Amino acid sequence: MKELDSNSIASKSKAFAVRIINLYQYLGSKRIYALAEQVLRSGTSIGANVREAVYGYSKSDFTFKMTTALKEASETQYWLELLHETGYLNDKQFESMTGDCNEIVKLLTSIIKTSKNSAQN
Repeated sequence: MKELDSNSIASKSKAFAVRIINLYQYLGSKRIYALAEQVLRSGTSIGANVREAVYGYSKSDFTFKMTTALKEASETQYWLELLHETGYLNDKQFESMTGDCNEIVKLLTSIIKTSKNSAQN
């Protein structure tokens, strides 16, 4: 297994997935199952796609999986916004979760850009 440092996108996306699972459990107690399942799927999928990319079989596979992770992160942002705007997440919870998600989006965007640039050279 490849070593993944604590600052890597793999580590950050896995830690975010743990937070999403905890959010899912919290939302379940609020009986908002449909939105809870949506944010669970997209939020945990980020790390799964990153992990697949890290162990990808080609540069194009790596870029594709990282792009998929970015799309899932964007979807997760949407669900977090809805949960906030409907009062299921307070300002502090929302800012904390979206802060982490935004950091992941920035990292993924940078990784994808670098990957595409290196493929062209």
